[in-house]
Amino acid sequence: MNRILLAFVFLIAYGGFAQSIDYNTKKGYVAKGYDVVAYFDDKAVVGKDSFVTAYDKVKFKFSSQENLEKFKNDPKKYLPKYGGYCAYAVAVSSKKVPINPETFEIRNGELYLFYNSGKNNTLTFWKSESPENLRVKADENWKEIKYQ
Repeated sequence: MNRILLAFVFLIAYGGFAQSIDYNTKKGYVAKGYDVVAYFDDKAVVGKDSFVTAYDKVKFKFSSQENLEKFKNDPKKYLPKYGGYCAYAVAVSSKKVPINPETFEIRNGELYLFYNSGKNNTLTFWKSESPENLRVKADENWKEIKYQ
């Protein structure tokens, strides 16, 4: 009986400390505090301090109560791919690179965020270099780096 109890305690303890994926939480929030639901309306909108929630041990901001509720009802639908890191960098170099939250794409119902500074707009590179092939590479690379 003691072994069963010990195994049960171990499973609970291990599950409680299991690492979730690494999210890009620059400025303390996923997507630098931009509203991840608004992206699905083709808008990059800064979230407000009055509309905040946590999911998977990280914080999200929203521009309205309505968007906050949409997220709470189906958070996985709105999560950015690759923890909110630059999709292009994950695909090409298997690196976690910060993003410009105003540079994004919704593709096949999923949110992709990109680095954009100066002449390096990785969304432009993504679109010109076969997004579907890059997505497949990014998915594979993310399996290796998502907990780092």
